[in-house]
Amino acid sequence: MQYTLNPPLIETSLNADPLAQFDAWLGDARAAGMIEPTAFTLATVGADGRPSARVVLFKGFHDAGLTFYTCYEGRKGQELAVHPFAAATFWWDRLERQVRFEGSVEKVSRDLSRDYFESRPRGSQIGAATSLQSRVVATRDELDERLAANVQRLEGQPVPLPDNWGGYLIRPQSVEFWQGRRNRLHDRLRYRREGDGWTVERLEP
Repeated sequence: MQYTLNPPLIETSLNADPLAQFDAWLGDARAAGMIEPTAFTLATVGADGRPSARVVLFKGFHDAGLTFYTCYEGRKGQELAVHPFAAATFWWDRLERQVRFEGSVEKVSRDLSRDYFESRPRGSQIGAATSLQSRVVATRDELDERLAANVQRLEGQPVPLPDNWGGYLIRPQSVEFWQGRRNRLHDRLRYRREGDGWTVERLEP
């Protein structure tokens, strides 16, 4: 397969701010009709040094970083508590593009987590209060029964933000924009953090 959708990606075409550049590409992905353009693969490392990866959803910019929300007691939360660094990769096949972030990770404020939690559909709120993420469950029936009990218990009440649930912020130290080109000689432009600014460098494909 040849990658031919886009003109060459050159340094002078980039925004000086990698988050602004990412936002522009994300807009292109939304316009292209991707099923879930905000989905990205999040890679973390456990205490044993072994990596793990899963797909999560980008939930907006905050404080010069990217946010996502999850259960703090799941596998990714446990791994981030030990090694607060992560890699995030967005892949948009309809555009022949990917973006890679690497950086430190920290929890967002409780207020920000609450604001996002309260914006979610009620079913998603109750689901977050029900799931013991990453733990072994004997049957699907057990999970469904716990959900039904929470639906009944919380009927007519707001769903409180669970103590073990909230947001993370990825503070990027490097951001790579990859765009497909013919003959596998793809364009790779990487922003690398230097002090308060960014240096852009081209990588061999």
